[in-house]
Amino acid sequence: MDLFRKKSIPQLLKESEGKGSALKKDLGGFDLTMLGIGAIIGTGIFVLTGVAAAEHAGPALILSFILAGLSCVFAALCYAEFASSVPASGSAYTYSYASFGELFAWIMGWALILEYGFASSAVASGWSGYFQGLLAGFNIHFPKALTSAYDPSAGTYVDLPAILIVLVITLLLTQGVRKSARLNAIMVLIKLAVVLLFIFVGVGYVKPDNWTPFMPFGFDGVATGAATVFFAYIGFDAVSTAAEEVKNPMKNMPIGIIASLLVCTVLYIIVSGILTGIVPYTELNVKNPVAFALNFIHQDWAAGLISLGAIIGITTVLLVMMYGQTRLFYSISRDGLLPGILSKVNTKTKVPTVGTWITAVLVSFFSGVVPLGKLAELTNIGTLFAFIFVSIGILVLRKTQPDLPRAFKVPFVPWIPILAVLFCGYLVFQLPALTWASFGIWLIIGLAVYFLYGRKHSKLNSKQEEKKDSSKFAKSM
Repeated sequence: MDLFRKKSIPQLLKESEGKGSALKKDLGGFDLTMLGIGAIIGTGIFVLTGVAAAEHAGPALILSFILAGLSCVFAALCYAEFASSVPASGSAYTYSYASFGELFAWIMGWALILEYGFASSAVASGWSGYFQGLLAGFNIHFPKALTSAYDPSAGTYVDLPAILIVLVITLLLTQGVRKSARLNAIMVLIKLAVVLLFIFVGVGYVKPDNWTPFMPFGFDGVATGAATVFFAYIGFDAVSTAAEEVKNPMKNMPIGIIASLLVCTVLYIIVSGILTGIVPYTELNVKNPVAFALNFIHQDWAAGLISLGAIIGITTVLLVMMYGQTRLFYSISRDGLLPGILSKVNTKTKVPTVGTWITAVLVSFFSGVVPLGKLAELTNIGTLFAFIFVSIGILVLRKTQPDLPRAFKVPFVPWIPILAVLFCGYLVFQLPALTWASFGIWLIIGLAVYFLYGRKHSKLNSKQEEKKDSSKFAKSM
């Protein structure tokens, strides 16, 4: 049935190499690792740790990060195998096209649009909170109506700083991937220095009494906390969207994915332990918990540096998330499932400029009017959905294409992919019913778009029609 027509691996490789791709191969292993750390360390540490500790896990936030990290390690190994054997832009969308066929690929791509779009919006919202906190230190304030998402009861209508940073990032992305990656690497090094500063200053102020009770909301709270902070780990997924712009992707993609995840998991666990040791978890439900913790222990000089570092750090997350969204649009559009304008590449910068600006408009809208908590939950369900699909895809391709060249192989197959599915499946069922309902509505809209537009305009469909016409012509001769 044509709903499940697949793209062959040779076809995907042809599209991603040489003249088949309009994108320029400019990135190496270090660039990819910096992209991964840039996307992973940011909102998770600087924003969501407070919400997850105060509302769900308490001091057991450490266990939440370990649980989420384990889920990601298993999924990351699966991503690394796909990225080394199918180094094409599009991440889980492209992998699904090769493993399950077009309809599943579209569903996956539609879920990823939700992931990257809402992740970028959530990050922009978090950036706004830190930026306003920094300005407040200089007694500079935005009008209240322009400081946060739409909430008439609180007197706020639009988050103007969030919209402004989205526009700045978009201008940077349109300059080309090399410039973006270079600036990202510089900002990531600053961000890592700031995280280490927090660890160095904060560790001396930890009070073990703040870790009691350690698990105030029980293991259910730990699991819900893991599902909430899972948002923090999605950066390695964004690394896989860069595949077509990587020099020697079969070697460098696994390095970038696995190295960035391991570095960030260790830092997350240490920071969450210190954070809940400094401040009672009940007081951490703030937009800027790390800086708040340093103010709490009267280390205002360090809090100022943390706020500045957080702004830089969250900027890199936004940069990589929006980059991932534009490359996802590019891949889906190139296959004909979305309008071709989204895959049109600027001849000078080798960037899909129109797709980048459309991404900016969507991200600006959601970051400006939707509350941060809702954005994070919707991002998480899209991400977990992607991880489950990719993990199952490894099992499918190992069975259907055992001889496919793989520069990196997931060890202990089928157990590692099965563990990834079980861990991610467990976390996805910890998300609120409202999140599931919203995701269901999103998928229904996506299916409508596919059947009304994508199925008819699919490049694979066009090729099948050409073959049918050719065979009819040959029979009539």
